[in-house]
Amino acid sequence: MVKVLVTGSAGFIGFHLCRRLLEEGFDVVGYDAMTDYYDVSLKRRRHAMLLQSARFKATEARLEDMAALTRVFIDERPDVVVHLAAQAGVRYSIENPRSYLESNLVGTFNVLECAREFTIGHLLMASTSSVYGASTTMPYSEKHQTDHPLTFYAATKKSTEIMAHSYSHLWNLPTTMFRFFTVYGPWGRPDMALYKFVRGIFEGTAIDIYNHGEMYRDFTYVADLVHAIRLLIDAVPARTDDPTNVPEWDTLSPSAPFRVVNIGNSDTVKLTDFIDAIEDECGRKAIRNYLEMQKGDVPATWADATQLRELTGYAPSTPVREGVRAFVNWYRDYFGT
Repeated sequence: MVKVLVTGSAGFIGFHLCRRLLEEGFDVVGYDAMTDYYDVSLKRRRHAMLLQSARFKATEARLEDMAALTRVFIDERPDVVVHLAAQAGVRYSIENPRSYLESNLVGTFNVLECAREFTIGHLLMASTSSVYGASTTMPYSEKHQTDHPLTFYAATKKSTEIMAHSYSHLWNLPTTMFRFFTVYGPWGRPDMALYKFVRGIFEGTAIDIYNHGEMYRDFTYVADLVHAIRLLIDAVPARTDDPTNVPEWDTLSPSAPFRVVNIGNSDTVKLTDFIDAIEDECGRKAIRNYLEMQKGDVPATWADATQLRELTGYAPSTPVREGVRAFVNWYRDYFGT
């Protein structure tokens, strides 16, 4: 049986991925630092659910702790690594950039070193749509220029892509980077817009709406995202001898078994329409506090998922109202609202 190491296993996406892999019969090794960026009890609840499976085990340690990470690789010998752990949040990176340097750059370097030393069959790593910066060329294609990040968070994620390509080239390490687009759904993070909007509506407090609601996002439902990752595990990049034979849609590197893949819904939804859907599911209106654009934010995101579809035969498609309904139902159940 294939064994998968998932970093960030107690996180929002990591939890859903681990659960999906366990349902399919994989052995899963979780690795999470349980940092206090948001409510740790939520992370512990996620891990507790995963630990109900005999095929899941977990280590609590930081990726910056190279000795702890190496010990897991020695003891578990994973076949595949899905590196999701990171300091997340665009806005928090303006307040506390050092945490992004340590978690995203040093932590990812340690993962790359272990993947190299233990000859991992496929390394998959999370990046972000934020690397596209303020580009107005949409939908975003993986081949678009990404050299002008607007936040330090985006800069660290772009840096991990470059770091990973160098390791892939030097050590023939099959690597897939995926760029996520505004992921949402049950068990989401409290700092994410959907969570904050639902909480504000139920608590009767104002919700902040930036750029006066003139924002558009490619909202990607978490189950769709996880399904895409699961399929990409099997789409292992191979070094090409003839780059001219690589299809136009493929980002396979001419010098490494490495590619970058967008995972998004290939649609844009206006923020105010998103809030309308939340209000409908909550059965009450939000108190809307319209504000100017925040520093480092962008007015729109939109994914071109052509490559994902060509590689896997799949592309996310869950309608926003369906995904919002699932989150609100989870929120009601979790908090007894």
